[in-house]
Amino acid sequence: MGLPGMVMSAIAAVAGAIMYWALIAQNVVHNSGFRIATVGVILMVAGGVGFVASSLVFIMSRHTLTAPTSTVERTTKNEAGDTTELHEQRS
Repeated sequence: MGLPGMVMSAIAAVAGAIMYWALIAQNVVHNSGFRIATVGVILMVAGGVGFVASSLVFIMSRHTLTAPTSTVERTTKNEAGDTTELHEQRS
């Protein structure tokens, strides 16, 4: 899902559109129960639904609810022997 899913869904939708409109333009009629144009419509619908779902996942993964926090603790000693301690929390 996410960005790779969006790309695959777009490819499926484009392939379905080509299958549907290329066959309609040629006016090809099959006597069997399997129609390539119907497969094209199914690919376009599945590609559109997949694109929307992948877009939602992509948008939600970019949104952070809380900022990560980090804590810095440091102790230093100067030449006179004085000690300084630092405790810092960053958001």
